[in-house]
Amino acid sequence: MLWQNGEHIRLVLEQTFNYILTSRMQDLPLLNSVLRVQAVGFMRVNQDWLGILITPWFMNLLLMPGADNAGITQLPGSKFERAFPYGSFEFTVAHEAQLGNYGVCSLFSPMFEFENQAAAFTAAQSALQNLLANPSPRAISRRDLLRGNLGGP
Repeated sequence: MLWQNGEHIRLVLEQTFNYILTSRMQDLPLLNSVLRVQAVGFMRVNQDWLGILITPWFMNLLLMPGADNAGITQLPGSKFERAFPYGSFEFTVAHEAQLGNYGVCSLFSPMFEFENQAAAFTAAQSALQNLLANPSPRAISRRDLLRGNLGGP
């Protein structure tokens, strides 16, 4: 898939995962019924597009290949790492027909700790900001990254 911009990615992701919600995930007990599908903050980072996808069943960091990138050519299920100012993260190759291959890094699953969409959106925005911020001198978990719990004096 040739992504035009972050808005194009948002529209296609939300359409694709809303379809998945109504077709494959319908009535599963792991769904948080107060949440909806929402793509957050897709921006260029190096050759790729980086953002977060919120669904009623997961919150994942997504890496979508950019036009000047050969794409993610590994088979679905394969692992690869990408470095960000915060640190290095492991992604798993995923594939959907409408999206092609893309990278996913799980942040939350299931999503029951979120009371509403606003709380999930705030966590996603915080995670993206922290991911692209200067690294902390100590090792920090993904959950601390999401909560903005970056340590300090």
